Amino acid sequence: MATGTDIRTYFNGQWHDGDIMIMRAADHGAWLGSGVFDGARMVNGRTPDLRAHCARVNRSAKAMMLQPTVTTDAMLEIIADGLAAYTLDQAVYIRPMYWGIDGDATAIVPTPDKTGFAICLEAIPMAPETASVTLTRTRFRRPVLEDAVVDAKAGCLYPNNARMLAEARAKGFNNALVADAIGNVAETATSNVFMTRDGEVFTPVANGTFLAGITRARHLANMRADGMKVHECVLSFDDFNDADEVFLSGNMNKITPVTAFDARQYQVGPVTRRVRELYWDWAALNQE
Repeated sequence: MATGTDIRTYFNGQWHDGDIMIMRAADHGAWLGSGVFDGARMVNGRTPDLRAHCARVNRSAKAMMLQPTVTTDAMLEIIADGLAAYTLDQAVYIRPMYWGIDGDATAIVPTPDKTGFAICLEAIPMAPETASVTLTRTRFRRPVLEDAVVDAKAGCLYPNNARMLAEARAKGFNNALVADAIGNVAETATSNVFMTRDGEVFTPVANGTFLAGITRARHLANMRADGMKVHECVLSFDDFNDADEVFLSGNMNKITPVTAFDARQYQVGPVTRRVRELYWDWAALNQE
Protein backbone atom coordinates (compact mmCIF):
# COMPACT_ATOMS: atom_id res chain seq x y z
CA MET A 1 0.00 0.00 0.00
CA ALA A 2 1.72 3.17 -1.17
CA THR A 3 0.84 6.12 1.05
CA GLY A 4 3.45 8.58 -0.18
CA THR A 5 5.48 9.30 -3.31
CA ASP A 6 9.12 8.89 -4.40
CA ILE A 7 9.26 5.41 -2.89
CA ARG A 8 12.54 3.55 -2.47
CA THR A 9 12.80 -0.03 -1.20
CA TYR A 10 15.79 -1.81 0.33
CA PHE A 11 15.56 -5.56 -0.27
CA ASN A 12 18.04 -8.39 -0.81
CA GLY A 13 21.01 -6.18 0.01
CA GLN A 14 20.36 -3.23 -2.29
CA TRP A 15 18.17 -0.18 -2.85
CA HIS A 16 15.53 -0.25 -5.58
CA ASP A 17 13.48 2.62 -6.96
CA GLY A 18 9.75 2.16 -6.44
CA ASP A 19 7.39 -0.02 -4.43
CA ILE A 20 8.85 -3.37 -5.43
CA MET A 21 7.52 -6.84 -4.55
CA ILE A 22 9.23 -8.27 -1.47
CA MET A 23 6.99 -11.06 -0.14
CA ARG A 24 5.85 -14.40 -1.60
CA ALA A 25 2.34 -15.79 -1.27
CA ALA A 26 3.51 -18.68 0.92
CA ASP A 27 5.69 -16.59 3.23
CA HIS A 28 4.60 -16.95 6.85
CA GLY A 29 4.17 -13.18 7.07
CA ALA A 30 1.78 -13.10 4.11
CA TRP A 31 -0.18 -16.16 5.18
CA LEU A 32 -0.24 -15.91 8.97
CA GLY A 33 0.64 -12.29 9.73
CA SER A 34 4.07 -12.56 11.38
CA GLY A 35 5.12 -9.09 10.29
CA VAL A 36 6.59 -6.28 12.39
CA PHE A 37 7.69 -2.81 11.42
CA ASP A 38 8.69 0.55 12.80
CA GLY A 39 8.36 4.09 11.59
CA ALA A 40 10.71 7.05 11.80
CA ARG A 41 10.89 10.38 10.01
CA MET A 42 13.35 12.54 8.12
CA VAL A 43 12.35 16.21 8.41
CA ASN A 44 14.57 19.13 7.36
CA GLY A 45 17.38 16.67 6.79
CA ARG A 46 17.25 15.39 10.40
CA THR A 47 16.16 11.93 11.56
CA PRO A 48 15.19 12.40 15.23
CA ASP A 49 15.19 9.21 17.35
CA LEU A 50 15.98 7.06 14.31
CA ARG A 51 18.32 4.86 16.35
CA ALA A 52 15.55 4.14 18.86
CA HIS A 53 13.13 3.17 16.07
CA CYS A 54 15.68 0.82 14.48
CA ALA A 55 16.41 -0.80 17.83
CA ARG A 56 12.71 -1.25 18.50
CA VAL A 57 12.01 -3.07 15.24
CA ASN A 58 14.60 -5.65 16.32
CA ARG A 59 12.87 -6.02 19.68
CA SER A 60 9.53 -6.36 17.91
CA ALA A 61 10.95 -9.14 15.73
CA LYS A 62 12.01 -11.08 18.81
CA ALA A 63 8.57 -10.60 20.39
CA MET A 64 7.09 -12.08 17.21
CA MET A 65 9.47 -15.07 17.55
CA LEU A 66 11.54 -13.91 14.59
CA GLN A 67 15.32 -13.60 14.51
CA PRO A 68 16.37 -10.04 13.57
CA THR A 69 19.11 -10.13 10.95
CA VAL A 70 20.28 -6.50 10.78
CA THR A 71 21.94 -4.69 13.68
CA THR A 72 20.83 -1.23 14.69
CA ASP A 73 24.09 0.31 13.46
CA ALA A 74 23.88 -1.50 10.13
CA MET A 75 20.27 -0.39 9.72
CA LEU A 76 21.28 3.23 10.33
CA GLU A 77 23.93 2.99 7.61
CA ILE A 78 21.50 1.44 5.11
CA ILE A 79 18.88 4.11 5.81
CA ALA A 80 21.41 6.94 5.48
CA ASP A 81 22.38 5.58 2.08
CA GLY A 82 18.74 5.40 0.98
CA LEU A 83 17.89 8.89 2.22
CA ALA A 84 20.71 10.41 0.19
CA ALA A 85 18.39 10.27 -2.84
CA TYR A 86 15.96 12.76 -1.27
CA THR A 87 16.21 16.53 -0.97
CA LEU A 88 16.38 18.26 2.40
CA ASP A 89 12.95 19.82 1.91
CA GLN A 90 11.27 16.40 1.59
CA ALA A 91 9.69 14.85 4.66
CA VAL A 92 10.30 11.10 4.44
CA TYR A 93 8.65 8.22 6.30
CA ILE A 94 11.21 5.51 7.17
CA ARG A 95 9.79 2.00 7.65
CA PRO A 96 12.07 -0.99 8.45
CA MET A 97 10.21 -4.32 8.40
CA TYR A 98 10.70 -8.00 9.25
CA TRP A 99 8.42 -10.94 8.46
CA GLY A 100 8.45 -14.68 8.86
CA ILE A 101 9.24 -16.81 5.82
CA ASP A 102 8.84 -20.41 7.01
CA GLY A 103 6.81 -22.08 9.74
CA ASP A 104 7.28 -25.13 11.93
CA ALA A 105 5.56 -28.49 11.38
CA THR A 106 2.20 -26.95 12.30
CA ALA A 107 2.85 -23.96 10.02
CA ILE A 108 1.64 -21.75 12.88
CA VAL A 109 4.92 -20.94 14.65
CA PRO A 110 7.41 -18.99 12.50
CA THR A 111 10.86 -20.52 12.31
CA PRO A 112 13.29 -17.91 13.61
CA ASP A 113 16.23 -18.83 11.40
CA LYS A 114 14.72 -17.46 8.18
CA THR A 115 13.46 -13.89 8.34
CA GLY A 116 12.56 -11.45 5.59
CA PHE A 117 13.81 -7.87 5.88
CA ALA A 118 13.12 -4.69 3.94
CA ILE A 119 13.12 -0.93 4.40
CA CYS A 120 10.61 1.31 2.66
CA LEU A 121 11.15 5.05 2.27
CA GLU A 122 8.23 7.25 1.22
CA ALA A 123 8.00 11.02 0.84
CA ILE A 124 5.01 11.97 3.02
CA PRO A 125 4.56 15.63 4.03
CA MET A 126 4.17 16.58 7.67
CA ALA A 127 0.70 17.75 8.62
CA PRO A 128 0.37 21.54 8.83
CA GLU A 129 0.55 23.14 12.27
CA THR A 130 -3.13 24.03 11.92
CA ALA A 131 -4.13 20.33 11.72
CA SER A 132 -6.27 18.94 14.53
CA VAL A 133 -8.49 15.93 15.21
CA THR A 134 -11.70 15.06 17.01
CA LEU A 135 -12.20 11.98 19.18
CA THR A 136 -15.09 9.75 20.20
CA ARG A 137 -15.49 6.52 22.12
CA THR A 138 -15.32 3.05 20.59
CA ARG A 139 -16.60 -0.31 21.74
CA PHE A 140 -13.29 -1.94 20.77
CA ARG A 141 -10.51 -2.13 23.35
CA ARG A 142 -6.78 -2.63 23.58
CA PRO A 143 -5.77 -6.27 24.20
CA VAL A 144 -3.37 -7.55 26.83
CA LEU A 145 -0.20 -9.62 26.35
CA GLU A 146 -2.10 -12.85 27.00
CA ASP A 147 -4.33 -12.04 24.01
CA ALA A 148 -2.03 -10.42 21.45
CA VAL A 149 1.55 -9.41 20.69
CA VAL A 150 1.20 -6.01 22.35
CA ASP A 151 4.93 -5.82 23.12
CA ALA A 152 5.69 -5.49 19.38
CA LYS A 153 4.83 -2.98 16.68
CA ALA A 154 3.12 -5.71 14.73
CA GLY A 155 0.93 -5.55 11.66
CA CYS A 156 -1.48 -8.11 13.15
CA LEU A 157 -2.57 -5.54 15.77
CA TYR A 158 -3.77 -3.03 13.19
CA PRO A 159 -7.08 -4.61 12.09
CA ASN A 160 -8.32 -3.80 15.59
CA ASN A 161 -7.17 -0.19 15.11
CA ALA A 162 -8.99 -0.12 11.78
CA ARG A 163 -12.24 -1.19 13.45
CA MET A 164 -11.84 1.66 15.95
CA LEU A 165 -11.21 4.22 13.22
CA ALA A 166 -14.07 3.01 11.05
CA GLU A 167 -16.48 3.22 13.99
CA ALA A 168 -15.26 6.73 14.89
CA ARG A 169 -15.56 7.98 11.32
CA ALA A 170 -19.05 6.54 10.99
CA LYS A 171 -19.98 8.73 13.97
CA GLY A 172 -18.45 11.82 12.36
CA PHE A 173 -15.14 11.93 14.25
CA ASN A 174 -11.54 11.53 13.11
CA ASN A 175 -10.25 9.09 15.71
CA ALA A 176 -11.22 7.09 18.79
CA LEU A 177 -10.16 7.40 22.42
CA VAL A 178 -9.63 3.78 23.41
CA ALA A 179 -9.94 1.91 26.69
CA ASP A 180 -7.71 -0.86 27.99
CA ALA A 181 -9.09 -4.24 29.07
CA ILE A 182 -10.50 -2.88 32.35
CA GLY A 183 -11.96 0.34 31.01
CA ASN A 184 -9.30 2.97 31.68
CA VAL A 185 -8.04 5.17 28.84
CA ALA A 186 -5.06 3.63 27.03
CA GLU A 187 -4.46 5.75 23.90
CA THR A 188 -6.24 6.48 20.63
CA ALA A 189 -6.65 4.17 17.65
CA THR A 190 -3.44 5.51 16.12
CA SER A 191 -1.31 7.25 18.73
CA ASN A 192 -0.53 7.97 22.36
CA VAL A 193 -2.55 10.66 24.10
CA PHE A 194 -1.88 13.46 26.61
CA MET A 195 -4.21 15.82 28.47
CA THR A 196 -3.66 18.91 30.59
CA ARG A 197 -5.46 20.28 33.60
CA ASP A 198 -4.52 23.45 35.51
CA GLY A 199 -1.23 23.66 33.64
CA GLU A 200 -0.11 20.10 34.48
CA VAL A 201 0.21 17.28 31.94
CA PHE A 202 -1.19 13.75 32.27
CA THR A 203 -0.81 10.66 30.10
CA PRO A 204 -2.01 7.06 30.61
CA VAL A 205 0.58 4.98 32.42
CA ALA A 206 2.17 2.32 30.23
CA ASN A 207 0.49 -0.84 31.50
CA GLY A 208 1.38 -3.31 28.75
CA THR A 209 -1.81 -2.91 26.73
CA PHE A 210 -0.39 -0.36 24.29
CA LEU A 211 2.96 0.59 22.83
CA ALA A 212 4.38 3.49 24.83
CA GLY A 213 5.84 5.31 21.87
CA ILE A 214 9.31 6.69 21.23
CA THR A 215 7.87 10.12 20.42
CA ARG A 216 5.80 9.91 23.63
CA ALA A 217 9.00 9.34 25.59
CA ARG A 218 10.66 12.26 23.82
CA HIS A 219 7.79 14.58 24.76
CA LEU A 220 7.96 13.40 28.38
CA ALA A 221 11.69 14.10 28.54
CA ASN A 222 11.34 17.51 26.87
CA MET A 223 8.49 18.62 29.11
CA ARG A 224 10.24 17.56 32.30
CA ALA A 225 13.45 19.27 31.22
CA ASP A 226 11.38 22.41 30.64
CA GLY A 227 10.06 22.27 34.22
CA MET A 228 6.54 21.07 33.47
CA LYS A 229 4.73 18.83 35.94
CA VAL A 230 4.01 15.59 34.07
CA HIS A 231 2.12 12.59 35.43
CA GLU A 232 1.95 9.04 34.04
CA CYS A 233 -1.12 7.65 35.75
CA VAL A 234 -4.46 5.88 35.43
CA LEU A 235 -6.90 8.10 33.54
CA SER A 236 -10.62 7.71 32.91
CA PHE A 237 -12.88 9.08 30.18
CA ASP A 238 -14.22 11.52 32.80
CA ASP A 239 -10.70 12.89 33.20
CA PHE A 240 -10.65 13.74 29.49
CA ASN A 241 -14.07 15.37 29.75
CA ASP A 242 -12.61 17.60 32.47
CA ALA A 243 -9.34 18.35 30.64
CA ASP A 244 -8.25 21.81 29.50
CA GLU A 245 -6.25 20.58 26.49
CA VAL A 246 -5.73 17.22 24.75
CA PHE A 247 -3.07 16.34 22.19
CA LEU A 248 -1.83 13.21 20.44
CA SER A 249 1.73 11.97 20.12
CA GLY A 250 3.00 9.80 17.28
CA ASN A 251 5.85 9.45 14.86
CA MET A 252 3.95 10.45 11.73
CA ASN A 253 3.15 14.03 12.81
CA LYS A 254 4.82 14.22 16.26
CA ILE A 255 2.06 16.24 17.95
CA THR A 256 -1.56 16.78 16.94
CA PRO A 257 -4.03 18.92 18.93
CA VAL A 258 -7.46 17.50 19.76
CA THR A 259 -10.37 19.93 19.44
CA ALA A 260 -13.25 17.69 20.58
CA PHE A 261 -14.03 14.51 22.50
CA ASP A 262 -17.66 13.64 21.76
CA ALA A 263 -19.58 16.79 22.86
CA ARG A 264 -16.62 18.23 24.79
CA GLN A 265 -14.79 21.00 22.91
CA TYR A 266 -11.15 22.04 23.47
CA GLN A 267 -8.99 24.96 22.42
CA VAL A 268 -5.44 24.48 21.12
CA GLY A 269 -3.83 25.82 24.26
CA PRO A 270 -0.44 27.04 25.49
CA VAL A 271 0.79 23.65 26.71
CA THR A 272 0.16 21.98 23.36
CA ARG A 273 1.92 24.80 21.55
CA ARG A 274 4.85 24.66 23.97
CA VAL A 275 5.24 20.89 23.57
CA ARG A 276 5.36 21.32 19.80
CA GLU A 277 7.99 24.05 20.14
CA LEU A 278 10.08 21.94 22.51
CA TYR A 279 10.01 18.96 20.16
CA TRP A 280 11.14 20.82 17.06
CA ASP A 281 13.79 22.74 18.99
CA TRP A 282 15.15 19.40 20.19
CA ALA A 283 14.88 17.78 16.74
CA ALA A 284 16.84 20.61 15.11
CA LEU A 285 19.84 19.74 17.29
CA ASN A 286 19.67 15.94 17.15
CA GLN A 287 20.32 13.71 14.14
CA GLU A 288 19.36 10.33 15.55
